Amino acid sequence: MDSSSGLPTEQPRTLIAHLLAAKRSLSCVDHVYRADDLVKKTRQALEGHTITAARTVFLHNGSAAQARLLELVLDHTCSIARDSGSEFQKVIGALDDAQAKLQHTLDQLRATKVESSLRPDGEPSKSLVDFVDESGVAGLLSTIKECIGASGEARRVYGESNAALEDDISQIRHLLTTDDNQEGMMDPKHCLHSPVPDILQGMEEHAQEMADNLESLVKHFDICVTAIKHTEGGGAAAQQITDDLPEGVARELASTEMPLEPMSEEERAEMLGILEKDANEVEEVVMEIRDRSAEIERNYERVELYTEQLAELHDRKTTAISMMEAICERLPKYITQSHVFLLRWDEEKAKIADHMEELESLREFYDGFFSAYDNLIIEIGRRKTTEMRMKKVVQDSIAKMDKLFEEDLAERDAFRHEQGDFLPVDIWPGLMMPPQRYKICQEDQVVKSVPDISASVIQRAIRRVTGRPPAY
Repeated sequence: MDSSSGLPTEQPRTLIAHLLAAKRSLSCVDHVYRADDLVKKTRQALEGHTITAARTVFLHNGSAAQARLLELVLDHTCSIARDSGSEFQKVIGALDDAQAKLQHTLDQLRATKVESSLRPDGEPSKSLVDFVDESGVAGLLSTIKECIGASGEARRVYGESNAALEDDISQIRHLLTTDDNQEGMMDPKHCLHSPVPDILQGMEEHAQEMADNLESLVKHFDICVTAIKHTEGGGAAAQQITDDLPEGVARELASTEMPLEPMSEEERAEMLGILEKDANEVEEVVMEIRDRSAEIERNYERVELYTEQLAELHDRKTTAISMMEAICERLPKYITQSHVFLLRWDEEKAKIADHMEELESLREFYDGFFSAYDNLIIEIGRRKTTEMRMKKVVQDSIAKMDKLFEEDLAERDAFRHEQGDFLPVDIWPGLMMPPQRYKICQEDQVVKSVPDISASVIQRAIRRVTGRPPAY
């Protein structure tokens, strides 16, 4: 508060009014003490912020690095699940294909009736599948299904393990990720750049200005007391007014305790001029103190809010670290589960591959059986043709031998008729014998004739075997 000299003439009543106004203005001392207290608290909070922020950043960096490690483990386990799932689908596809081929072969065997001429008389009609042990196929397929079921169970258990790990990591993500849409959430990257130092500087400036203003008010009050005491009869009034001053103000007032010193008229006039000038500024000074006090309160609310946010962030990071410690204790179990699953999957995959080879071998055998039956039909047709050719050769040979026999017999009779009268009978015992007769017969009577099979059946068999029409 600036002061200037003047020589106004004041009545005791006016001086008392100024003194009362000055006394009322001293009630703003509470604002000054409050401001000083808030500055101290802010300074203490700043010291705590520095420690908490450093710890929070340390926890954040550590938890972020740990989270990245957990993410890598999760990616690895999920990759195993995806790759094994892809392999599993390929195995299922190959199995379905092999089973479909086998079923197609069995359907062909079932649809192919065995020629009745190949079977004993009176036997019911049979198809080629009647000569196949389908129980072996059913048993093999059942075994493969058991392997697939075991693989599926292993995948289910492994999937539950991965889901549990992902749930754990999801909770960590939730704690570590800053939600920009959540009001009041602090970014860990910014906690080292606290706004509190700037706020504290502003609060200290306000508090200093309030203390200076309070000091000017105290001085003004002191002048008012002195002026009244130098007024006739004013000593008692001054004593009465100054008896109940606000706590903390009385000890700063020298005029209330010190003995009254003599004052010249010139000094008194100068004092009254200063008093009058300052009295007009009291209300303005009080308003300024209150405004600055309100500003300090607002700034302290910002400090408290920042303190709460920083504490919340620190708590979140501490919780995340605690959760990570718990997850890290379970991490060996998750990793072990991956190894167990891979071993189990490799084992079941090898079993399925072996059984699929057996399935393919069965299919090849049944295909061979089906093809062999067609070749049997072709062979029967060839044998029947050969048999017919042999019979024709026999028939032709018999006819030729019969003709030769008759010709020889006629020649012998002619020779005997022409020369027999001249030759003695005993000259050659064989002279009168008939020609040698030969017979062609089946050597092994046990061997049956080749059964008759229609040419159309044989032709279909040839087409299936060679894909070409028959050559004969």
